[in-house]
Amino acid sequence: MKTIITTLTLALTTFFLTAQTEAENISESTSISVIVPVQSNDGNVVFGLYDETSFMKQPLVGLEGEIKDGKASVTFTDIAPGTYAVLLFHDKNGNKQMDFEPNGMPTEPYGVSNNVMTMGPPLWSDAKFNVTDEPVELEIRM
Repeated sequence: MKTIITTLTLALTTFFLTAQTEAENISESTSISVIVPVQSNDGNVVFGLYDETSFMKQPLVGLEGEIKDGKASVTFTDIAPGTYAVLLFHDKNGNKQMDFEPNGMPTEPYGVSNNVMTMGPPLWSDAKFNVTDEPVELEIRM
C-alpha cells in the first residue's frame, strides 16, 4: 500500500511540474507584427513566418492580411524565441499562391524581412532576424 501511495505521489508531482514548465514556456512566447505598404487595393497580402529549415518551403505560420488604407498588417502570436524570417507577397488575383512568368520572374510584388532585395530568390542569411521574449515590429517593403 505504501508503494502505491508513493508511486501515485511521484506521478502527480511529475504531472504538476510538467504543467508548470509548459506554462513557463508559454509565458516566454511573444509576437511579431508586420506591416507592409501596398500600391494597389486588389486582393490581399499573404505572409509567411519561417525558420532556417522551412525557409522558402512551407511556412511555420501563414497569415493573410487585408489591405486597408494602402497597408496590410498581421501579427504572428505565441512565437517562441529564436531566429526567423518573414516572406510576403501581394496576392492580387486571390489564388493564394505567388504567380510567376514562364521565365521564373514573379508577376506579383513580394517582400522579405530586413528589406534586402537581390536578383534571384531571397537568402536566409539576408532575411533572418532574432526574436527574444520582447514583441517584434517589422515594416517590409515590396
